[in-house]
Amino acid sequence: MINIDQKVAEHVCSGDSELSKDILLSSKPLVLRGLADSWPLVTAEKTSHAAFLAKLTEYHSGEPVVIYEGLAEEDNRVFYNKDLTGFNFQPAQCDFSAFCNRLVEHKKLLYMGSTMVDRWFPKLRSENPISLTGIDPLVSLWLGNQSRIAAHCDFPQNLAVVVAGNRRFTLFPPDQLENLYIGPLDYTPAGQAISLVDFHAPDFSTYPRFEEALKNAVVAELAPGDGIIIPSMWWHHVEGLSQVNGLVNYWWRTSPGYLGNPMLALKLAMLSIGQLPEAQKQAWRSHFEHFVFNNSDEHLAHIPRPQQGIAGGIDETQARQLRAELLNKLNR
Repeated sequence: MINIDQKVAEHVCSGDSELSKDILLSSKPLVLRGLADSWPLVTAEKTSHAAFLAKLTEYHSGEPVVIYEGLAEEDNRVFYNKDLTGFNFQPAQCDFSAFCNRLVEHKKLLYMGSTMVDRWFPKLRSENPISLTGIDPLVSLWLGNQSRIAAHCDFPQNLAVVVAGNRRFTLFPPDQLENLYIGPLDYTPAGQAISLVDFHAPDFSTYPRFEEALKNAVVAELAPGDGIIIPSMWWHHVEGLSQVNGLVNYWWRTSPGYLGNPMLALKLAMLSIGQLPEAQKQAWRSHFEHFVFNNSDEHLAHIPRPQQGIAGGIDETQARQLRAELLNKLNR
């Protein structure tokens, strides 16, 4: 098990406090102690796991849920099999009450991944409210036993609230990508590329740069009612420390949705640029630096503002036109 001394910064919340923009848009991880202490879900959990699961069942729509069950008792990671040709779990549809009954004593990995709250638990948000003024997040619920989610990053800004059990978050800045040994982009256990390093038993001979990543890591342990801001693109490994662990996630973009997901741009660049001759790749690097990563207005000062086109900024109309152009050309 890795040992990390540097802790995530903390902010103590009062029961009725509204989260400021500075908190919600924090560029570094931030623990929000006591954020959801007054939630009925958290109050029930502080009585017992059984009371928590009973309260959660009250919110459930009755629709079956998708769960993941581990294939090997000794590994509670949501991960690949040994040769990365498959996964170490199998998915199944399950009655939610039956899943809860199994959860309290199951030894292998048992896990309900990102499940949309508004569809499967429609009363949860109204009875466990949080003030996120000006933000319309996507809200999901995670529920499992002592499962481990390998380090990964998400494009949206993320507020995660622990509602059952204790969780350990280990986080790395975006620039640690190279030191985390990321697996395949197009074949992943849960939609996002993950670190292949086992945080419980890191193999430094196979993954030597992981030692450098650990020098830049921060860690936080959260109890029921605590929240944490995970900024966009920060890598995070999440571990459930209790037999029953529940987490509510709030995801939102800080840019308009019509601008699309940057991961699509990365994959398209890999398709169209990644296998060019080296001299051509370096030429395209200059284009990206000039047109994408240059935050100065000076590089376009020689073009009248109305004629700068997409280089000068993209509104919703331009985004739709550009998307249609790209789709048309990609489908040829």
